[in-house]
Amino acid sequence: MSETTAGRTGPGDGEKRRWRWRPELGLALIVLALGVFVVIGTLDVSAAASQLGIGPRFFPMLVGGSMIVVGLFYVADVLRGGRGDPEESEDVDVDAPADWRSVGLVSGIFLAFTAVLNVLGWIISASLLFWGLSLVLGAEHRLRAAGVGVILGIATYLLFVKGLGVSLPGGLLRGVI
Repeated sequence: MSETTAGRTGPGDGEKRRWRWRPELGLALIVLALGVFVVIGTLDVSAAASQLGIGPRFFPMLVGGSMIVVGLFYVADVLRGGRGDPEESEDVDVDAPADWRSVGLVSGIFLAFTAVLNVLGWIISASLLFWGLSLVLGAEHRLRAAGVGVILGIATYLLFVKGLGVSLPGGLLRGVI
C-alpha cells in the first residue's frame, strides 16, 4: 500500500497542499493538552517516597509525560498529512450515525460520580459508576451488573487503600471500613 492510498500525500504528488482543520488534529491537541494538565497537576503532589524511591508523583508524571510525547508525535503526523485508517472491523458499520445518547449517558455517569464521590465515598460511588456504565454499554442482567459493580468498587478500594496506601473518600461507610 503506497503512502497516497493510506491517506497521506507525498511531496511528489503534484497536489497543492492546503491546511484545514481535521478531527484528527483536534484529538491530537486534546491528548497533548491532557498530558500537560496531568504534569502540571502532579507538580502540586507532595508526599514521602516509598522504600523503592518511587513517590506518588512517579506514575502520574510518567503518564503525563507519555501523553505529551504521544500528543506531539500525533500533532506532527496530522500536520504532515497523516489520516486515521478507516475502520476495518467486521462488526463496525462506518456509515452508521454516532450514538450520541450513549455518549451523553456515559458522560453524565462520570459527572455524577465526581459529584457524589466525597459524599457517598469511593465504594458506593464506584459501584454505582461501574453498574451505570455496564447498563449503558449493554449489560443484559441488571442484578449481575450491580453485583459486579459492587465487587469492583470494593476491589479497587482495597487495591488503592490497602495495597498502595492511597487514601480514598470513605463517605457513608467511613466508620465501617
